[in-house]
Amino acid sequence: MSLFQFEEEFADSLHCIPMAVRYKLDRCGIKLKLTHWNRFSQEERQVLLALPGDSSQDCDRFYDFLQTLVTEKTGAVAPELAIDPHPAWLNETDIPEDVQDKASEFKLQLTQEQWQKLQPLQRFALIKLSRSSHENQNFLPALREFKLID
Repeated sequence: MSLFQFEEEFADSLHCIPMAVRYKLDRCGIKLKLTHWNRFSQEERQVLLALPGDSSQDCDRFYDFLQTLVTEKTGAVAPELAIDPHPAWLNETDIPEDVQDKASEFKLQLTQEQWQKLQPLQRFALIKLSRSSHENQNFLPALREFKLID
């Protein structure tokens, strides 16, 4: 997995947790704080970005590697998250209300056909970027990058 174009501003330093890593965190059930992330070396961040996270075996490897890193850096494991057995980003038919609400702020409406064409990681990113608790300045750039608007 790699970075989205809208994440380019921090691509060199990886000072923020990229969407691809956040996706794996949610899939593998780990709560990683930015303070933990910032203790990792650039190489360690790159490894976390590069590790696959789609299969259960991928999640096991990612989980073990990340927990080892967090323990080495902080002396304690990262908290676990409940893994949603039916996450919204895997649902190709229902666009989450938060995503539609955020799109409507820009006088846009996403169609089911557009939503279906997105990859799960892209849907994940739009869901995260549409949450009120997230700094969502990248929502519109993400829509452009995913070719949902011109």
